Amino acid sequence: MNQENRLKDPYYKSLTRKMLFIVIVVSLAPLITVSGIILNRFSVSYNEKLNAHLGELVLKHSQNIDGFLLEKLNNIRFMAGAFTVEELNNAEFLRNNLAALQTEYGSVFEDLGVVNDKGIQVTYAGPFKLEKARYSDAEWFRKAIKSDYFISDVFLGLRGTPHFIITVRQMSNGKPWILRATISFVAFNSRVENLRIGKTGFAFILNSKGEFQSKPGFEVVHGKSYSFYESIKSGIKTKDGVFFSEMADDSGKENLYVASLIKNGDWLLIYQQDKSDAFSDLTHAKQIALFIILTGGIIILITALLLSKRMVARIVQADLEKELMNQQVIEIGKLASLGELAAGIAHEINNPVAIMVEEAGWVHDIMEDGQFSSKENKDEFERALAQIKTQGTRCREIIQKLLSFARKTDTCIEDVRINEVINDVISFCAQRAKFSNVVIKSKLQENLPVISLSHTEILQVLLNLMNNALDSLEKRGGNITLTSLLEGDEMVISIADDGPGIPRANLARIFDPFFTTKPVGKGTGLGLSICYGIIKKIGGEIDVRSVVDAGTTFHIRLPCRRND
Repeated sequence: MNQENRLKDPYYKSLTRKMLFIVIVVSLAPLITVSGIILNRFSVSYNEKLNAHLGELVLKHSQNIDGFLLEKLNNIRFMAGAFTVEELNNAEFLRNNLAALQTEYGSVFEDLGVVNDKGIQVTYAGPFKLEKARYSDAEWFRKAIKSDYFISDVFLGLRGTPHFIITVRQMSNGKPWILRATISFVAFNSRVENLRIGKTGFAFILNSKGEFQSKPGFEVVHGKSYSFYESIKSGIKTKDGVFFSEMADDSGKENLYVASLIKNGDWLLIYQQDKSDAFSDLTHAKQIALFIILTGGIIILITALLLSKRMVARIVQADLEKELMNQQVIEIGKLASLGELAAGIAHEINNPVAIMVEEAGWVHDIMEDGQFSSKENKDEFERALAQIKTQGTRCREIIQKLLSFARKTDTCIEDVRINEVINDVISFCAQRAKFSNVVIKSKLQENLPVISLSHTEILQVLLNLMNNALDSLEKRGGNITLTSLLEGDEMVISIADDGPGIPRANLARIFDPFFTTKPVGKGTGLGLSICYGIIKKIGGEIDVRSVVDAGTTFHIRLPCRRND
């Protein structure tokens, strides 16, 4: 099987997948872990910096609005303290003061008015017709008459447009009176709207009742009370008095809220922004990081695929070279086995050759006598020729078996009858056994099924084991018993001798390459290693049991199939 076909083998496909998986995991795991940690730390840091930035902006904006309200209150307090009620009750004088305020602060102050303790506006300066207006039932009046100064919520009032007022209470002749100033809602709202960040960030003001004190950045349902005030105040509060919270609006969109109390806690300045807009830079950074990770992952995947295929290809090449080397070692083992069998084979061939020579001489003598007509000589001549033919055939069979075993051929899987192989091994080793005073016995179960394997390889295994058994009995003689039987779906072959046995210390190493207990030059240490490799290759098992001075038994278990 060449390298290209070997790569299609399920084992190497599985090996490629495993190597690919390992390389990908080992490469991507650190990349994903490190990227995840960095992104997490970056997200935490970005979130902290964003909150700090927004908190600082909202805090500064609330201070600016508080400063604006305090400044306007101080303007009215100064006017109320600097002039008497009689002076302020002069309409012309009041209009002049309004004009001075508008000159100084623009359209922030819309009008001025003096309200007595009954809630009647006795003097008015401004664009509306509010002279003698009654405020006794107005909520702002009830609160203002009880306070030295007061800033109302935004309301429509008699004029029908949004505005709020600033009042200062003074005493005259034991009775309270109020100097009232209306603050332009447009001028006030512009200061709130200045806080805009990103595409969706805007600010608005709510009072404790959930009523808007500035123009919101979204559509307001008339008459609806918004619960931002309490919800935001229940969020996270910093030491600077800034509140942070996240809530979903009616459409389910997540919004970020940052708020700060103003006007002595009566109002709440709220900054609102879509969470996706607020964290757009972070999202963009994550997208870039994800793109880099995906790009790196694809590069790692391609590299891992190419690397795995290249490494498996090298493993396949190494396995092919190893198999070639193993085949060469097997061939060397064959030659070693042939060397050990040489003396016996030579004697096995020598006997029929001697008979052939003797019979040929006898035929020659008969031919020299010229007595072919004699029936007795003719019968003897025919007998001698038949003996020459028989012994020649016997020599040819021995030589063919020897050449078949020694010939270097590719492993050919065929149906083999194991008992025939065992008998061939016995015939190969018969003469050597006779010289060593060894008796070979066989106990072969009849009608064994054929097994699919290489004839030459199983023959080599059995010859190696037989040669080892003969070596152990060479000096003392003894018995060797070959057994074959069927156990379940396995063919069991046993080769047992009653030789000196193998020491326990050597049993664990006898299948190791180049391990031998024979004298230098006597053995290579490859025989049992070759046997082990061949049996494992065909899916079988080989083991040994040995007792010192009692003998050794090798068991070979081979998978087989039954002929139905």
